[in-house]
Amino acid sequence: MTTEAKICQGPHTGGQGPSSLDELVARVAACGARPRIALAACAEAHALGALLDAMERGIAQPLLVGDMDQTARIAAELGRDISGIAAVHAPDPREAVQCAVDMVRRGEADVLMKGLVNTDVLLRRVLNRATGLPPKGVLSHVAVFELPASGGTTRLAMMTDAAVNIRPNLQRKLEIVHNAVAVARALGIARPRVAMLAATEKVILPAMPATLDAQIVARMAEQGEFGEADVAGPMALDIALSPDAATRKGVDHPVAGCADILVAPDIESGNILYKSLTILARADMASTMAGSSAPLVVTSRGDSERSKFCSIALAGYLALAARS
Repeated sequence: MTTEAKICQGPHTGGQGPSSLDELVARVAACGARPRIALAACAEAHALGALLDAMERGIAQPLLVGDMDQTARIAAELGRDISGIAAVHAPDPREAVQCAVDMVRRGEADVLMKGLVNTDVLLRRVLNRATGLPPKGVLSHVAVFELPASGGTTRLAMMTDAAVNIRPNLQRKLEIVHNAVAVARALGIARPRVAMLAATEKVILPAMPATLDAQIVARMAEQGEFGEADVAGPMALDIALSPDAATRKGVDHPVAGCADILVAPDIESGNILYKSLTILARADMASTMAGSSAPLVVTSRGDSERSKFCSIALAGYLALAARS
């Protein structure tokens, strides 16, 4: 069996998880129980349009929170009817965010989605220990995208963290990996394969301190830090994803050539990798903020309509997985 075939057919997936973003959408729709998405500060055309598309595709039940006068005008410009959708009029963005957070905390919504409000405002409300949705560890950004696999098929892979943790220390990297592994398992990958990315497979100090962190995380994985998971590091991107590159460079590891999760050493490299996938490779992406008690949809203004829609589907999938 080739390495590519092992990616899709190996026991780490068990054949249970979706292999593409379209399949992810289809699985949420097939459940019949539409996840309730609270859109905070909902007067934002792209987020509103994506959420209404998700409603029409049967994968979301919108709950609109924000300036409803302005939202109604935007909906009319989009040619959409929102008259039958549950809504809370909260003109101030901070008030809207808190109201949406409260809905999730009380169990009235399954997912919190960002609208016309700065990300830092939303995350401060989420992280408030008294009135928010504080994570057990840290929040981290997890993006899901498609990679080619054997026989013309695809598989889902993940990358983290492109948006939240600027220069994570060793402890924070452990929590970032925990978050990504949890998302992978929710997507049906029972034994995720994690690559701690770097520019080389060697530990080089003091010039590249991230290489030492990567090595330590990999060794802690061997001691059971992440349960059933294979972690390799430091590992360059080509070896993590290309079986040919791994063979040419003589790297023999379960992760080599078939990583499920790519862990960037810092936000700069993570953000560059994310935007390289979306801009240069034109890859469709779905993303979530992992680590919170409920899935968060916090898309970028630069994300495509398709990526926003897929992010709603991903959050809905994770919410349904948490229910079950």
